[in-house]
Amino acid sequence: MNVEELYQEIILDHYREKHHSGLREPYGAEVHHVNPSCGDELTLRVHLDGDQVKDISYHGEGCSISQASTSVMTDLVIGRGVDDAFDLYEDFRRMMDSRGNFDPDEDRFEDAIAFVGVAKFPARIKCALLGWEAFRAATLEIRGETESDTTTTQEA
Repeated sequence: MNVEELYQEIILDHYREKHHSGLREPYGAEVHHVNPSCGDELTLRVHLDGDQVKDISYHGEGCSISQASTSVMTDLVIGRGVDDAFDLYEDFRRMMDSRGNFDPDEDRFEDAIAFVGVAKFPARIKCALLGWEAFRAATLEIRGETESDTTTTQEA
């Protein structure tokens, strides 16, 4: 099996077995994001315990990339400090903006490394970022921070 096949298998595994799927309580903020270019929709809840991501739960509908990326993101972010989670978000975003020319740290990215190939397809980048953007927006909302693009309903 070559590397691209392995990455495709990781994405399909997370699509079939979505980790942390299903909306749960308690939560500090809930956001709903839509990717109008392909119809992906995601409702995501974040629960913080101080400055640590205690839980993320979600319900999503859409393509395998958006669903798998959200599943991977939850695995990576739950249990981290918010600042570290935001740093990981920025690293993932850089990978998505790289057009596939990115050498991710496998220890840091874990299964998210599979999305380096997705970065070669500009039309799929929004799919891969949907859950990450929703996580960031919900967390900023909990922290009382605002950005011009942060709302409870947002198009990715």
